[in-house]
Amino acid sequence: MQNPNDDTEWNDILREKGIIPQKEKEVTEDQIVSMLEETIEKKTSTGKNLSELDLDELDELEDSEDEGILLEYRNKRIAELKALAERQKFGFVGEISAQEYIQEVNKAGEGIWVVLHLYKQGIPLCALMNEYMKNLAAKYPTVKFLKSISTTCIPNYPDKNLPTIFVYFEGDMKKQLAGPLEFRGPNLTQDEFEYIIGKTGAIESNIKEDPRPKIKDKMFSDLADTNDW
Repeated sequence: MQNPNDDTEWNDILREKGIIPQKEKEVTEDQIVSMLEETIEKKTSTGKNLSELDLDELDELEDSEDEGILLEYRNKRIAELKALAERQKFGFVGEISAQEYIQEVNKAGEGIWVVLHLYKQGIPLCALMNEYMKNLAAKYPTVKFLKSISTTCIPNYPDKNLPTIFVYFEGDMKKQLAGPLEFRGPNLTQDEFEYIIGKTGAIESNIKEDPRPKIKDKMFSDLADTNDW
């Protein structure tokens, strides 16, 4: 006897005439996941999908009928959180010496960006940038921010090149910024500094346009102020 579930022309005719029932459609893996997501959104007060649930929320759902799939998602989520925690291991500005340079910079590790500031005490712009570095380090904890006194790190390094920023990725130098002109002088703002570092690729900054007022805009502003008189 022919299987009524087989995909044959004769069975299609029988289904059309209502002699045999319509064949049940196979449910794909994507559809299962989608249905599971919808079920979980209904069961939880958060309205979150699986990828957004934390471990405690996943634990609460493990006694459901979809325990196997939930457990798989939970393990995947644990791996993602561990990977993120591993990358977010910085968050501060470290001070290094010449002896630590190779280990901390050239051997920083796979996927690691390093932003190194060469500075010297008594230079106002260097002091300002060290403060800005602290803020960026806290904001982007997956990036290793370092600083070093210039002549301690590189003997006889000229003061005219300060401040200097070296940007490395996986031990290779990607960008070098040296001298006050690279950093727009003593009026440099935090947003401008973040924009400059963001352009090197070291951080994923939301500041995509130069926050520094354009000279033309400033001229028009000054002209308007004059006309007010």
